Amino acid sequence: MAAVSEQLDKFMGGLVQRNPGEPEFHQAVREVYADVLDEALENDELRRAQILERMTEPDRTLIFRVTWETDAGELRANRAYRVQFNNSIGPYKGGLRFVKGLDLGTLKFLGFEQTFKNALTGLPMGGAKGGSDFNPKGKSPAEVMRFCQSMMVELHRHIGEDIDVPAGDIGVGEREIAFLFGQYKRLANRFAGVLTGKGMSFGGSAGRVEATGYGAAYFTELMLKRAGGELEGKRCALSGAGNVSIYCAEKLIELGAVVISLSDSAGSVHDPAGIDAEKLESIKRLKLVRRGRLSEYAEGGDGEYLEGEKPWGLECDLAFPCATQNELDADDAEELIANGCKAVIEGANMPLTAEATAAFRDQGLAIAPAKAANAGGVAVSGLEQSQNAVRVSWSRETVDRQLREIIECIHSECVAHGEGDDGSVDYGRGANRAAFRRVAEAMLAYGAV
Repeated sequence: MAAVSEQLDKFMGGLVQRNPGEPEFHQAVREVYADVLDEALENDELRRAQILERMTEPDRTLIFRVTWETDAGELRANRAYRVQFNNSIGPYKGGLRFVKGLDLGTLKFLGFEQTFKNALTGLPMGGAKGGSDFNPKGKSPAEVMRFCQSMMVELHRHIGEDIDVPAGDIGVGEREIAFLFGQYKRLANRFAGVLTGKGMSFGGSAGRVEATGYGAAYFTELMLKRAGGELEGKRCALSGAGNVSIYCAEKLIELGAVVISLSDSAGSVHDPAGIDAEKLESIKRLKLVRRGRLSEYAEGGDGEYLEGEKPWGLECDLAFPCATQNELDADDAEELIANGCKAVIEGANMPLTAEATAAFRDQGLAIAPAKAANAGGVAVSGLEQSQNAVRVSWSRETVDRQLREIIECIHSECVAHGEGDDGSVDYGRGANRAAFRRVAEAMLAYGAV
């Protein structure tokens, strides 16, 4: 074990030297390779092919300027990216996010994670990620449209249904995807499934908006069932108030759990009686339609508003960090442990710091890793690609059934590759090893590519 740890430190030293100033990328690679390095070192074929080194080097990184015009007639320029990380098992697939301060290191971490997440789904999708430091908050719809159209002028050269299929992510919803897709059609003079997350009237899939949150709830149900428990009555603390957290809450409520919190950048709402379906509908209107603050929800007398606080100090059985990367640190982990939390389900990508992960593992808490629990969204994106390819539209029931089947397969893979001699399951290790094997097998088959 010590030898593997030394090899990991040596490998990471080289990675950091080649990729300075990208801490999220370093963290993501270390978390995966800590679980697969022993296997890679024992396999002569993997070592000779330098699979570990090649997996951490993106196939292609695109950086370009996006110039657009404000409503006042002033020109603005933003930086945009597309990191096409690995297409060994299918066309590049991964979201676009519009976030102030977005940088290359964040997108490399996301693209690296996406490669393994997509591999777990069993669908033919490679990994990619992209976006821009453009901030859509405070912009008019016309300004967002002009930005999206300008971005697609360059992006359309690099995407295609058999090349790279972007989707939405933070700051990029159905509106932005529609603007991007409309410009693609104008430039390419063709209607093809080159983006997912589209509206239902022009090639979108039923259930796509809900898929990431629903998938996290389905994975939780499977994880508890395997451990001899059930979701019914479990107190669930969720962070975030976007699509992932809101639709995860919706499905958890439907499955009998008690959702006690949601949060946004200004604070958290704590409703100890539970946010029921009716209350959640009002939150949907507030956050997804009006784009308001959760403090308004609390002002209506529903729950307590915790200004400037995260929900991790609340007593709960299950924690669902669904907001952003590294949102839950070691201090938060200690609070959750002290307050009786029994498992953590990662709704966002890499929401736990390395120290928080270590604290949970030391106490024996189960952690459902994002690449497994968060895979519902990209799974339904893959189903949208299939529907576009054959020009059909499946019912919501058909999509949801296939989503459940994919999540069940992912859970089975995690158990198969992460079960210990005592019957317990390290879900993170299982997910990493299962995904690594699938990607590595494809890369080996291609030879020196």
